Amino acid sequence: MDVNQVLTGTLSPDASIRTQAETQLSQAADADFQGYLTTLSRELANEQAQPQVRMAAGLALKNSFTARDYARLKEVQNRWLTQIDPTVKAQVKDFALQTLSSSDTRAGLSAAQFIASIAAIELPREQWPELMRTLVDNVGQGTDQKKQSSLTTIGFICESEDQDLRDSLAQHSNAILTAVVQGARKEEANADIRNAAITALGDSLEFVRTNFENEGERNYIMQVVCEATQADDNRIQQGAYGCLNRIMGLYYEKMRFYMEKALFGLTIQGMKNDEEDVAKLAVEFWCTVCEEEISIEDDNSQAEGAEALRPYFNFTRVATQEVVPVLLELLAKQDEDAAEDEYNVSRAAYQAVQLWAQAVGSQIVAPVLTFVEANLRSEDWHYRDAAVSAFGAIMEGPEEKVLEPLVKQALPVLISMMNDSSVQVKDSAAYALGRICEAVPDSIDPNEHLQTLIGALFGGLSSHPKMAASCCWALMNLADRFAGEPGCATNNLSPHFQASVQHLLQVTESTQDNQFRTAAYEVLNAFVTNAANDSVHIVASMSDVIIERLAKTIPMQQQVVSVEDRLMLEEMQTSLTSVIIAVIQRVEKEIAPQADRFMELLLELLKSLGQKSSVPDTVFAAIGALANALEGDFEKYMQPFSPFLLNALNNQEEPQLCAMAIGLVSDITRALESKVQPFCDQFMNSLLNNLRSTTLGNQFKPAILQSFGDIAQAIGGQFETYLSVVGQVLQQAAGISTAGENVSSFEMLDYIVSLREGIVDAWSGIINALRAGGNSELLDTLHVKTANNITANLLQPYVESIFQLLQTVYQDPNRTEALLRSSMGVIG
Repeated sequence: MDVNQVLTGTLSPDASIRTQAETQLSQAADADFQGYLTTLSRELANEQAQPQVRMAAGLALKNSFTARDYARLKEVQNRWLTQIDPTVKAQVKDFALQTLSSSDTRAGLSAAQFIASIAAIELPREQWPELMRTLVDNVGQGTDQKKQSSLTTIGFICESEDQDLRDSLAQHSNAILTAVVQGARKEEANADIRNAAITALGDSLEFVRTNFENEGERNYIMQVVCEATQADDNRIQQGAYGCLNRIMGLYYEKMRFYMEKALFGLTIQGMKNDEEDVAKLAVEFWCTVCEEEISIEDDNSQAEGAEALRPYFNFTRVATQEVVPVLLELLAKQDEDAAEDEYNVSRAAYQAVQLWAQAVGSQIVAPVLTFVEANLRSEDWHYRDAAVSAFGAIMEGPEEKVLEPLVKQALPVLISMMNDSSVQVKDSAAYALGRICEAVPDSIDPNEHLQTLIGALFGGLSSHPKMAASCCWALMNLADRFAGEPGCATNNLSPHFQASVQHLLQVTESTQDNQFRTAAYEVLNAFVTNAANDSVHIVASMSDVIIERLAKTIPMQQQVVSVEDRLMLEEMQTSLTSVIIAVIQRVEKEIAPQADRFMELLLELLKSLGQKSSVPDTVFAAIGALANALEGDFEKYMQPFSPFLLNALNNQEEPQLCAMAIGLVSDITRALESKVQPFCDQFMNSLLNNLRSTTLGNQFKPAILQSFGDIAQAIGGQFETYLSVVGQVLQQAAGISTAGENVSSFEMLDYIVSLREGIVDAWSGIINALRAGGNSELLDTLHVKTANNITANLLQPYVESIFQLLQTVYQDPNRTEALLRSSMGVIG
């Protein structure tokens, strides 16, 4: 294998060349992993090699010890620990450390990434003790290139998400700080070094808590960071404000002195910086302050006793009069060409004003009103837009009695601004109206405002695509807030219901914009869900239109010629099916006269869909809703539907569809009760196969176990057929523990709690089922009344396992209330 050629191939823009090269590398690693590492690390350190070859070598080395999947990550890390000779390890690491001195910046960067991947394996095991010392020495006395690469390495190590590594870094805090603070000082003339140092400092702040507790060290760190905000290089300024942001989030209780002496002024100066990325980070600093103070107030309101109170300094309240006007001015720095998801300084300022309102409540109203009154009629659309946005931003936080008169006064003006000459202003007005509907709906007088408000939003919906998302969101909030009590005879939407539905049917039919159509169907769902009883007849007639539209999409599948066409058609089918779900859930049992048509169409749609389609998920949800509504009357559809359900249940190649089918088995079982019996053998076989599958992830298991309980509840004593297999499965599942290396992540802890909930729910269903099936001796067993009856009892082999699990749940501090409640049910 020509290593240079293969490594160059891994970076080729030609996918076939790239794939072939990656395959050759993978084969070489499998054939001789030690030789593979030695060759690549030597190539990484080779100053005569081409820059792209060195970079590719470093990338391949890093990829040898990283993986997104947790199990795969442990597997590749274990390969380094168990399969590599210590001499080879030392040689490979030396080559990587040598490369940090390279004049080739990209090679140094690749080496830094590789070193960080090995550090994630060795540092938590207290191996490679000289690494941090070496990196510190490099920063102290190396060449500029070596300093920069070593600081970058420290940054990569500190930004790792590996919890074991993060836990181990605290013991290296002195070394980390020595290096990064030395590189970040204003005396450092090389801007690249200083930038790498300030970046590494930001990544390391979580691990230097001990140093931050020391006032002298803390003062020095804060001095270095504050001085970095005044650097000439924008990168260093950004890094410094990023550090301040993290410091405030981690060490709020230490910040009072620094806020008074420096941070207040520095961040206002930063927000006024002409460089947008610097200004954004300075704004984000105040977002963090708001979030911290909101969180502290929440914690303190629930604290028991004065000693449990967290320090609270009222930074936002003290700074309101100086900082809020700066944020309001930044709102007027909109970019009319910005994409919807682009995060610029104007959007950062909007987020800050929102958070400020939540942090200080009614105190924010005065400065915002001053700004709104001064700019609402401005000739410059930027300021009109900023005024409208500012008013909408403060709808959550201030007291309603303060907001209500202001909203009543502002509503006619905001509604009129839906006709502004600027589409940006119209869009912001629609969003502000949505905020009012969401947060202070009582300020809207249904008789005085609702007609013009709905008319303005529907007008905006049709006038410009840029406004569609805001108008749809506002209409959904309006529908939710004016619905009244569930099942009420009439509500405030009723007089406007028919016109609203007709308008939505019209725009969803006429628009060619797929995103807009999807959003409009979501609004239709909101109106259907919130329909009062006097509007149900409109829902019923509207469903005929939806059925007709969905039926027309089925032959359209033959006309699909591109991926874009297919995605657009599937999104339309999903939207229409979601409306059917809303109709069924609103009408409930009264859907019966239309049920045949619904089911016939949904089955036809399932029949027509190809592999890997996203539509069946929503179709299954619609069928589940129909089963819940019809209950036992759903039985007549089981014969034609069960093949589709079983195919999905057995389709382990499409996990999302399989998960949907598992949930649907439970829904149908609960709906049909004993009538589900003829289908249970197939359901149980498929569920047990999925439980044993290595293709499906662990996250499927709790739902499968829960479905066993649902099936048992439904068929009662007939579940005895499955007891021996299911009982054994439940015993095995109960054996998993929250102790040990395999539970080092929150995801794993959540999984174990969910699994136990599934096991307990399954036993609860099974016990009830067998009792209902006439096995009255169960009670004798569970109460241990007579030894003679135990051997004859079906549950006897499992009683000890059940009570072991209950004891484990009782002793586990991670248990949830739901798990505890289910456990009580089993005991009962």
